[in-house]
Amino acid sequence: MKAAVFHGPHQPLTIENVDIAKPMGREVLVRTVASGVCHSDLHFIEGLYPFAAPAILGHEAAGIVEAVGPHVDEFKPGDHVIACLSIFCGHCEYCLTGRTHLCQSRPVRNPTEPPKLSWKGAPVNQFANLSSYAEQMLVHDSGLVKVRDDMPLDRGALIGCGVTTGVGAVLNTARVEAGTTVAVYGAGGVGLAAIQGAVIAGARMIIAVDVSASKLATAKSLGATHGVNAAEVDPVKAIRELTGPGVDYAFEAIGLKKAAEQAFECLRPGGTATIVGMIPVGQKIELDGPSFLREKKVQGCSMGSNRFKVDMPRYIDYYRQGRLKLDEMITRTYPIDQAPQAFDDMLAGRNAKGVLLM
Repeated sequence: MKAAVFHGPHQPLTIENVDIAKPMGREVLVRTVASGVCHSDLHFIEGLYPFAAPAILGHEAAGIVEAVGPHVDEFKPGDHVIACLSIFCGHCEYCLTGRTHLCQSRPVRNPTEPPKLSWKGAPVNQFANLSSYAEQMLVHDSGLVKVRDDMPLDRGALIGCGVTTGVGAVLNTARVEAGTTVAVYGAGGVGLAAIQGAVIAGARMIIAVDVSASKLATAKSLGATHGVNAAEVDPVKAIRELTGPGVDYAFEAIGLKKAAEQAFECLRPGGTATIVGMIPVGQKIELDGPSFLREKKVQGCSMGSNRFKVDMPRYIDYYRQGRLKLDEMITRTYPIDQAPQAFDDMLAGRNAKGVLLM
């Protein structure tokens, strides 16, 4: 199969023919139809997070089941599915208390078993237990959810990570209440999803913060009531001018130290800041100590605190009802051969969201 191979930090992806194994046990072979180009993958390409090469990146995907392992009874060939990196074991403490997204013993192949992926006779590392920048994926059945056949899979791919993360951060992690005020730092894929989550939650004021005028325009088209260009003004001051005491909820969806600190600073007393973005390894965020006396809170978020086998079908219903806008989030699509170009466009800020079509 054709795949975009990662060779290490600061090295270009190359398009190669990679071998994929047959499904064993509870594994499912999926023909990848679409994979979102997610900023999280860029962190690994830039070396901000470590991952051993060679590998196939990608973790935001949808496709069609081609074959299943002997112990799979949830899926069959022809099923349309969305993949999720929140693969879970089902028996650890986190799984048994309903927090499968935090599973600490995700099922993987035993090192003595044949590798799932290989290139030129050598193993290739599978990223996030998915590796979706390829024409096929070999995924444990706990990492897939079946979706209705009439759901466009290029739109469904966005639900696989960015939408689930952004909408889930609002609805599951922060539990935003109707009638409250929200600020979202970053109007990329995750931020735009968080903005839409705030709309679904019934927030009365939703402030998008970004340095791109075009992204702020997109954010307003998707439900933001206000836009703040952080390249032109101090966003904390601007948010306070709009709200008075600050916002009830703030979300950092960039992975930037300064934005995380500002998300906390722009809160009103009793407010909650949720850090959604991947802040680089080793970086610390600095918060004003006395602010905690005003009961301001900061918390992390992993993949929108998802219960993806339940959440994703709900998000599809929101999409079909017109309450979750996915078509408008996609700026450009690319064939897999143009995966390097898709990342160049992401770095240049040309896309709200790019999608690879296989």
